[in-house]
Amino acid sequence: MCHTLQGSGASKIPCSISETTMDQDVTKQLPGMAPHRSRFMGFNHAVAAGHYLAAQAAFQILEAGGNAIDAGVAGGIALGVVQSEYVGFGGVAPIMIRLAETGQTWTLAGVGHWPAATDVEVFRTRFGGRIPRGVLRTVIPAAPASWIGALQRFGTMSYGEVASAALCFARDGFPMPSLMNMIINKHAKEYGAYESSAAIYLRDGKAPAVGERFVQSDLASVIQYMIDEEKRALSTGDRATGLKAARDAFYRGDIGAKMVRYHEENGGWLSMSDLADYEVKTEQINPTQFGDMELFTCGPWCQGPVLAQTAGMLKVHDLKAFGHNSIDYIHFLTEAFKLAYADRHAYVGDPDFVDVPYTQMVSPEYLAQRAKNISMVKATPGMPEAGNAYGFAQPNPKTAQSVDDVEHLDTSYISVVDKDGNAFSATPSDGSSTSPVIPGLGFVPSSRGVQSWVDATAPAVAGPGRRPRLTPNPVILHKPDHFVQPIGSPGNDVQPQAILQVILNVHVFGMTPQEAVEAPRFATFSYPRSSEPHSYDPGLLKLEERINPAVFDGLAALGHDVQRWPDWEWTAGAVCTVLADSKAGLLEGGADPRRPTSALAR
Repeated sequence: MCHTLQGSGASKIPCSISETTMDQDVTKQLPGMAPHRSRFMGFNHAVAAGHYLAAQAAFQILEAGGNAIDAGVAGGIALGVVQSEYVGFGGVAPIMIRLAETGQTWTLAGVGHWPAATDVEVFRTRFGGRIPRGVLRTVIPAAPASWIGALQRFGTMSYGEVASAALCFARDGFPMPSLMNMIINKHAKEYGAYESSAAIYLRDGKAPAVGERFVQSDLASVIQYMIDEEKRALSTGDRATGLKAARDAFYRGDIGAKMVRYHEENGGWLSMSDLADYEVKTEQINPTQFGDMELFTCGPWCQGPVLAQTAGMLKVHDLKAFGHNSIDYIHFLTEAFKLAYADRHAYVGDPDFVDVPYTQMVSPEYLAQRAKNISMVKATPGMPEAGNAYGFAQPNPKTAQSVDDVEHLDTSYISVVDKDGNAFSATPSDGSSTSPVIPGLGFVPSSRGVQSWVDATAPAVAGPGRRPRLTPNPVILHKPDHFVQPIGSPGNDVQPQAILQVILNVHVFGMTPQEAVEAPRFATFSYPRSSEPHSYDPGLLKLEERINPAVFDGLAALGHDVQRWPDWEWTAGAVCTVLADSKAGLLEGGADPRRPTSALAR
């Protein structure tokens, strides 16, 4: 018997893994579903990550006896080395952790706030309402504090143990991947604008060749310094003392001093007090119900509410009856996402400064009303109006123009489940092309300020102490006494769309995790983007070419501005996931071939 979402017009969304994965006929009927990669399966532990070397780093920690948190942190730090084109060692690192023993799920926000000296009027008067490239978009680097905070509270190992792989990759180098080569060459002009950045990322004006050894010596020295400071503290103290010393090396020691000195010399706002006072916000979170599953999303300091809201609107139709990637299926999901993005634009910002009506926004009653705005015979021409979540009219902040170019700030992801069932989900990010590498440090302090707004009416407006509204949003799906599934993706605003499609591929259409991440994908862009300059393309809907051509025509007839993505488009997200089925005693990973991802299990 299939389980259904409760309420009026409940859809028949299967929520039982054993029910859906046994329905092998479903996947056989789907075009292009034969997976390109073998299934990643094991009985003890599993990891899936945005780069194969990060997956290897995490897996080695699991094999050495570390828990999911130790492993996830090891892989996450490694991502800041092996994918430093779009993951910053000093960037952002939002983390979600589920503890099997207590059943509690926690988030570490892992995003820094604007420095105390930030003056938004500078953006409005000197830069025409834009947040310029360079040091002025810098917020407090959060990733080191987030990784170490996870170790302090939930891990078992030292910083030196989990950072050893990242140190090796930075010091000894690794082969330049083709995607990294392409991205650096595409942004060679931006890298070349800063001597310190060009010295690392460019060779005679170009990226290192594919397969060439790529070494980041200054970054290796930073990691080694943090490890050394921990070792000194461990000689007279315990593990907690050592972790604090590693953290202080970054935020209160020589690393922080070099960042601040560069900002002082180049017109930036970062100060030592900003760094020394920074704390990662850690909180226990509750799920939203998705059928008989629990969907854990991050709070309104990021775009986690988009996924929670969209999932909550799906009960009004039988998705399986629509058919996978059919005209009705894609249209309905697209229109539901538009409604959620409209609410994001109107309401979501740093909850320390903004009264975000989050409880109302994810309530079944509110989402049922929102879903009534979806027409199955006509697409909304742009972004719809926001809902009345406060109970009274709320003006929408201004949107940008569709002629603007998007500054693509991308991301990676890592998921881990250990032998005890602990789950780790993290989405580290921040590119290295639009702000300068700090000389001698080898990394760019977080440029995540690019995801703030200058418009004073926007909930995610920039300002002293305010956090930008992150696009990175790790997720955990859980069914009591059955399974846990950490899942996430890069892709900027596309992240919740890619994640939800994979979740539905598994739990509605019966795909294995690997089939689910490989299935052809679509995404709407009919909303103001999160990243500066917040471009807006009313009605734009992109579909990978493997989707049936008749579906393109049918969606265009409904009013969507349909454009083609090439197959295996890397900007369509690169979802990784681990599905740990306690009933079957099996852990299975899924790693998206759109990027150099990998999964490992034993």
